[in-house]
Amino acid sequence: MNTLLNPFELGPAAALALFATRMSGLVMVAPAYSARTVPPMVKAGLIVLVTAALAPLLLAGGGAAAVAPASLLTELLIGIGLGLGVAVLVGAAEVAGDAISLQTGLAGAASLDPLTQQQSQVLSDFLRMLVITLWLGVGGHLLMLEALADSVSLLPPGAAVAGRDGMITLVALGSTLFALGLQIAAPVIAAVFVANLAMGVLARIAPQLQIFMLAYPLQIVIGVLVLALVLPMLGVTVSGWPEQYRSMVSNLMRVLGR
Repeated sequence: MNTLLNPFELGPAAALALFATRMSGLVMVAPAYSARTVPPMVKAGLIVLVTAALAPLLLAGGGAAAVAPASLLTELLIGIGLGLGVAVLVGAAEVAGDAISLQTGLAGAASLDPLTQQQSQVLSDFLRMLVITLWLGVGGHLLMLEALADSVSLLPPGAAVAGRDGMITLVALGSTLFALGLQIAAPVIAAVFVANLAMGVLARIAPQLQIFMLAYPLQIVIGVLVLALVLPMLGVTVSGWPEQYRSMVSNLMRVLGR
């Protein structure tokens, strides 16, 4: 059959089309790449550029894959999985910011997030932007492209995958998000808890003191000071994320390749 007339049988170009779909899935969810401030034309250009750069590797297998709705969805799932691994790590910083805001009384301090165009907590925005900056500083954006290139050898475009098991693995990443978020926020939460406990005891000992008038600003001061002290530890934590991301990707590829 003439491959020019059948859109589902593109010959060697099928591998390129399928990989471009995989790359699109990563760009959809990966931090930095998926930001609203990045113009759509830049995202499209990045997809074309990476696909062209990996064309020799993609065409090495002969390009026997066929472009079909099922294969496109599969490639999109793989790309989303590769980007979601980083999105979970960055999302942990947002969870930490929400937890800290709730404990310190800054939950009402919301602002317009320029990346998502939505209202969000100030501390969540600060921690997310800080973590994204640190992630880019350790070469995280290149690490995602490296993982994307490695996935071609592990799961060639058009290859059958265990989609159900892959979806379960992606959903399980939610536990990692909350665990890391609480780990980041733990020092601040502990400090504010001890301060609240001390103020509660003081209120019982000296009822004449206006403890409740002092509690709100004191919570904020203690929370911000402790957060400033633990920020260097956050940099150490982010420096270990590349290995954690590689482990996530390796596990995902293993599950999908069953």
